[in-house]
Amino acid sequence: MPALRLWSIRRSISLAVAAALVLVGALIAAALWYAGWPSIHRDETVTAAALFDLLKLVFAVVAGLGGVAALVVAYRRQRVAEQTNALAEFAHQLAHAADLRAEITKALAEAAEERAKIETDRNGVRLFNERFAKASEQLGSEKAAVRLAGVYAMAGLADDWREGRQTCIDVLCAYLRMPYMPPQASREAPRQADGQASIVDTKTARTAREEREVRHSVIRLIAQHLRLSELDPASWGDVDFDLTGAVIDGGDFSGAVFSGGRVCFSGATFGGLHVPFEGATFSGGEVIFDEATILDVRMSFDRAMFNGGLVSFAGVAFDHGRVSFDGATFTGGQLLFEGAAINGGLLSFEAAVFSGGRTSFAGVVFGGGRVSFNRVALDGGQVLFDEAVFAGGVVSFDGAMFDGVPASFCGAIFSGGAVRLDEALFRVPPTFSSWPDGYSPDGLVMPGG
Repeated sequence: MPALRLWSIRRSISLAVAAALVLVGALIAAALWYAGWPSIHRDETVTAAALFDLLKLVFAVVAGLGGVAALVVAYRRQRVAEQTNALAEFAHQLAHAADLRAEITKALAEAAEERAKIETDRNGVRLFNERFAKASEQLGSEKAAVRLAGVYAMAGLADDWREGRQTCIDVLCAYLRMPYMPPQASREAPRQADGQASIVDTKTARTAREEREVRHSVIRLIAQHLRLSELDPASWGDVDFDLTGAVIDGGDFSGAVFSGGRVCFSGATFGGLHVPFEGATFSGGEVIFDEATILDVRMSFDRAMFNGGLVSFAGVAFDHGRVSFDGATFTGGQLLFEGAAINGGLLSFEAAVFSGGRTSFAGVVFGGGRVSFNRVALDGGQVLFDEAVFAGGVVSFDGAMFDGVPASFCGAIFSGGAVRLDEALFRVPPTFSSWPDGYSPDGLVMPGG
């Protein structure tokens, strides 16, 4: 914006007065010229009237000069005011331009940040993909040590890569679903004439043991992540685990929290010595053991808490081993054994507390082994034995206390085996379509009940 160009006030007034005097002189000269340059006679005495007229002329000239000075000052003030307004308008335009520039700068910064974020995400995804490819390659190695490193690499990637966590876990589960022959299931190595086991069979046994260690590491990592709090960013409680048909010959799920997602052991084979779920919490999601095979193994759900979700053993054949829910608490959700066949081993619910939820043995065939409900406490929820077949083995309710909703045996068939109700307390008699031999509603209600 051009600067205001003005002379100083003294110089301006001096020039204006000089110009006025020149103009007045010019006018007087013009008047005298027009009058023919008359001669002026001065009398010896000056009258008062002449003096007064002379003073009026002087005052008029002075007043005119003052007016000229006032006009100069007013003109300068007007110019300064106009310049001030122009500067204010220019400052406003500058401020608006600065705001626009700031907004543009901010938009450019945000765009740059977004580009940087996209580039970072792209680099991150690229890095995750590279880590995934490397871990997958390690899992496919012929060397057990390399596969073990791949297991931990894949688990670490699942912790870091939230968006790809399910994919990483699917790979680990797929590894467990691959064909596997546990070492203890292998036959003894044949003896040669010199009494030494063949080198081939020795190598096979060592390979099987190494593979078991790798698989147990996968199970151990899954269990460790299921024990973490739901607020922990490394928790795997909200993802799915598909272990359909897998061979589980070890592992410890004690204290695991199943609060979301779906864990499927359908058709899986459980062997080994002990696969504990002791103290586990089932508060959501689904844990499915349908049609699983339980060999000579102990699966313990002792002191577990069932307060939501679904746990299903539908269609499972209990021929060997021991499955226990001793001291477990059932306050919600569903525990289903529908269509299961119990032909051997032990299924135990000793001292379990049923205060909610639904536990169903509908259609179960009790053909052998031992099923214990000793000292259970039923004061809520549902326990159903509808259409169950008691054909063999021992089913005992010794010391059980049914203090709420009655157990239902509607449509149950008692054709063999033993159903023991010693010292059982039924404040509300269970419902039967036909009573077992030797029992009646009155005989089931203990004194004080």
